Amino acid sequence: MGRRSPYPEEFRRDAVALFRAAAGARTYSAVAADVGVTGETLRSWVRQADEQAGRGERGQATEAPGEELARLRTENTRLRKAEAGVAAGTRDSAPSSRLFRARGEVNPRRWDFISDHRALLGVKRLCRVLNVSRSGYYRHLAGAGARAEREAADRMMVEEIRSIHAAHGGSYGAPRVHAELQARGQVVNRKRVTRLMRVNSIVGRHLRRGKRTTIAVRSATAVPDLVARDFTAAELDAKWCGDITYVPVDRTWLYLATVIDVCSRRVVGWSIADHMRTSLVTDALEMAVAARGGHVGGVIFHADHGSQYMSRTFAEVCHRHGIRRSTGRVGSSYDNALAESFFQGLKRELLHGRAWFSKTQTRLELFRWLSYYNRRRRHSSLGYRTPIEFEQHLTQPRTLTLAAA
Repeated sequence: MGRRSPYPEEFRRDAVALFRAAAGARTYSAVAADVGVTGETLRSWVRQADEQAGRGERGQATEAPGEELARLRTENTRLRKAEAGVAAGTRDSAPSSRLFRARGEVNPRRWDFISDHRALLGVKRLCRVLNVSRSGYYRHLAGAGARAEREAADRMMVEEIRSIHAAHGGSYGAPRVHAELQARGQVVNRKRVTRLMRVNSIVGRHLRRGKRTTIAVRSATAVPDLVARDFTAAELDAKWCGDITYVPVDRTWLYLATVIDVCSRRVVGWSIADHMRTSLVTDALEMAVAARGGHVGGVIFHADHGSQYMSRTFAEVCHRHGIRRSTGRVGSSYDNALAESFFQGLKRELLHGRAWFSKTQTRLELFRWLSYYNRRRRHSSLGYRTPIEFEQHLTQPRTLTLAAA
């Protein structure tokens, strides 16, 4: 019998779905780099899935007939409502208004206004009427070349900012855009990036506070708080934290459970399902254990008082792997602040403002974002490095020391 794969079945299935969703537009290597495996590994997973399903390598992930019908009906209703409101209440300017008349624009910059009318009225008269000095106007003319260069440089910078903003799904604000520009070798001031984004209406996503869904179990065996709101760690696999969030899909739900390394902020394990049974959190924990090579004895896992985390089954899984359980106080989001903050970022950057109609597609988008978060999303608390980059930075000195010995 062959060696057991260190990657959970759920992870492999989602990776295959991600490749198939590209419909041939991306190579095995490109998709594999996003999820953290080799191209050959992904190729073998796709081949195995094709053999099990009895279809070709380029087969597409499909929805259940009932799920597809519900999605199409909801989308059709939304489109009919949108079409009915196109003509009414748009508040467009009338076709004969000044906005649409030729040569109806007014230049708001006084120096340019003087240049536009100097031949007709003269510089001296215009400066007197506008209450500005002629010397100031001539200094403005002398600096025209430098201004043109700055404006050209700003236009190029704005294009690169838009590219970064679009590449990260419109979620990055000025701090992360600035960090990405520096990583690309650009020497640019953060204030300049902030100004250009503000002037060009390039804005990161913001999210209002959501509702809490944890169902506490007050009668369960007491578990001590080993973290005490200290969500810092000097090394990997010292502290983990986890939680569950929900994602509305049409008239039903998907649930996401995560395991986050406090030191690197990396999501080392997760599970996505349409239920909130204990297996949701145990599957996420098992994935985290596999991602760390199975050697996690002594790590602290911190969660809230949700029924899944207080169950006997979850306690047995932790005991089997040598994981020390920890919980905060009932009803206090600050006692699991790191996990709460992660879900706020997920909802702000992926879920907010979007309607989801298909569980299959929603699951794929969640998997895609989680892989993106670990490998490409820059984190402010990590010095604007990604979680994977931060872990490589931590382990590199140790690797070099062992090689030298």
